[in-house]
Amino acid sequence: MFGSVAVPVWLLILILGFAAISFATHFLFPSVRWFFRRRAERALSRLNARLDRKIDLFKLARRSDMIVRLAYDARVIAAAQAHAAETGEPVEVAFEEARSYAREIVPAFSATVYFGFATRAARWLSRLLYRVRVGKLAEELRQIDPRATVVFVMNHRSNLDYVLVTWLVSERSAISYAVGEWARVWPLSALIRSMGAYFIRRGSRNALYRKVLARYVQMATEEGMTQAMFPEGGLSLDGRVGPAKLGLISYIVEGFDPAGRDVVFVPVGLGYDRVLEDRVLVEAAQAGGRRFRNRPLWVGFHALRFLWARWRGRTMGFGTAAAGFGAPVSLRDHLAGGGTVETLGTVLMQRIAGVVPVLPVPLVAAALGTGAASRDELAARVASLTERLQAAGAVLKLPPQGGQAVLDEGLVPLIARGIVTPGLQVAPGQADLLAFYAAAVPQPVSVA
Repeated sequence: MFGSVAVPVWLLILILGFAAISFATHFLFPSVRWFFRRRAERALSRLNARLDRKIDLFKLARRSDMIVRLAYDARVIAAAQAHAAETGEPVEVAFEEARSYAREIVPAFSATVYFGFATRAARWLSRLLYRVRVGKLAEELRQIDPRATVVFVMNHRSNLDYVLVTWLVSERSAISYAVGEWARVWPLSALIRSMGAYFIRRGSRNALYRKVLARYVQMATEEGMTQAMFPEGGLSLDGRVGPAKLGLISYIVEGFDPAGRDVVFVPVGLGYDRVLEDRVLVEAAQAGGRRFRNRPLWVGFHALRFLWARWRGRTMGFGTAAAGFGAPVSLRDHLAGGGTVETLGTVLMQRIAGVVPVLPVPLVAAALGTGAASRDELAARVASLTERLQAAGAVLKLPPQGGQAVLDEGLVPLIARGIVTPGLQVAPGQADLLAFYAAAVPQPVSVA
C-alpha cells in the first residue's frame, strides 16, 4: 500500500502542473479577485461620493455579461431571425453574427482607467495645448433630475473634443462616447473601450447591425448611463455647426418610455483658436469628401517640435479652447409638446450653435473678410462685430484687457501661420482656411 510508484519525469511535471492550476483556480484566484474587488468597491464608493452623477451599475457590469444580455435580447433575436429569413442563411449563423456585433459594440469600462489615467491625461493634454475656458454654464443644469439620463450633444470641431469634454465634466460624471471606426486600432481600441466608449460603424446599412446598436444605446439610456455624442456625425469641414444626423438620437427616442426615466440632452458648444486638423479638414472639403490623409510621421515630427518649443518656453500653445453648456432639453417634455425626432435634432443643433464660444482668432478672421486697409480699420471691424454679437446674446470668451488684446490674440497667430500677410491681406491659397475660422463665429439663431 505504501510502496513507491515509478513514473516518467514528464508525467510527474504534468501532474504537478495540473495540481498547481487546480489550486490556483479554486483557492488562489478567488482570493486575489476578492481582495481586488473589495479595494475596487471601496475606491468606487469614494469616487461616487464626489460625483454629481454616480457611476451606474450598467457601466460596471462585466463585459461578458453585457454581451450575453445584448445578444439574447428579444428584439435582437427577432432581428436575427428576420435577417436569416431575408438572406436565406441558417438562424444560427445570423445569431452568431449578432453576437459578433455585440462583442464589437459593448465597452469594458474601468473606473481606475477612466479616473486614474484618462481624466488626468485629458487635463494635462488640454492644458499643454490650450488655455481652457468655460464659456457658459446654464443655470438650468443645476436643476436636472438626478434620476434622469444625461446625454451631452456637441458640435464636432476637432478630435481633441473627446479630450476636452472628458476633463471638463470629470468632476460631475463619467461619460460614454460613441466612437467611429478611426479608434478601432490596437492598442488604442483597448484603451478607449476601457474608458466606456462604444464603437459604431457610421453609415452602416446592415439592418441586423443597426438593431444591435440600437438596443445597446436603448439599454444604456434606460439604465441611466451618461453619454456623449456628436449629432453632426463627423468633424465639421467648413467650421460651421451642421445639421443633425438622427441615427443615435432616433434610437433613444424609439426606446423611450414616458412613464420611466427621463432623458435630458445637454447642448455643448466647442470652440478653438486653433483646430489642429484645420488644413486636413479644409483639404477634404475642397476634395468634396471625407477621405483624410493619414500622415503619422508628419504628425509625430510636429508633435516633437511643439513639445521641444513648449519645454524651452518658446510657445504657450495654440491659444484658447472653450466650451459652453446650454439649457438642457427634456425628451419627455419635447415629446409631450408634440415634438418629433426631426424637430428635436433641429432644436439641439440650434442650442449648440447658440453656446459656441466666440474666441479671438475666429472673431478676427470673421472681421478681416477679404482684407483690411489698416490695423485701425480692422480694429473698428472687430469692435463692431463684437457689439453685434453681444446684442444677439452670443457667448464671448475674449481677453478682459479690451479690444487691443483681442486684436493681438486673434491676428498674430494668423500672420505667424501665413494665413494673413503683415499687410492684412489674405495670403494666396489661404482664403478657404481663413473662411474655416470665420465660419466658427455663430450666427444669431432663434431657439425653440
